[in-house]
Amino acid sequence: MSYPPPIYDRDTGEISASIRLTGEMPEIVYPNGNRVHYLATGQGTGGLFGLYRWEFAGPRSGPDAHFHKTMTESFYVLAGEVSIFDGKGWVTTRPGDFVHVPAGGLHGFRNEAGAASMLLHFAPGAPREAYFEGLARMAAGETLTDAERAAFAIEHDNHWVD
Repeated sequence: MSYPPPIYDRDTGEISASIRLTGEMPEIVYPNGNRVHYLATGQGTGGLFGLYRWEFAGPRSGPDAHFHKTMTESFYVLAGEVSIFDGKGWVTTRPGDFVHVPAGGLHGFRNEAGAASMLLHFAPGAPREAYFEGLARMAAGETLTDAERAAFAIEHDNHWVD
């Protein structure tokens, strides 16, 4: 494997770094207290990846088994315990544990033992913000018909399995 083709073609570097300090407010706070921080969005990375810090407040929550057709997803546990479905069963992950799920890979995640936090990484950088924000609206009481809920999932490349 070799390096990919250059994506920057100038002879000198430029000032372009972005910094997000740990004390900044989350972009989303769900009714159950879960918080989502947009560390790097697909739009902000030129479509290369998206990176989010997900903080579980304590009540059990998280998606059941599903897969994505257009992106990979990775998880890095920062604090607490997060149960991650690896296609065969639920595995308890702890701080420092990493899970990578290629496109098409069955997965899910949830907290079952109280507060926890993790990084979610998507590549390429799909617009997951609209998905997270739609989930927050539904958690706050917005209702969708079954057809609307199915269309929302497909629009955001979530393919649910039993």
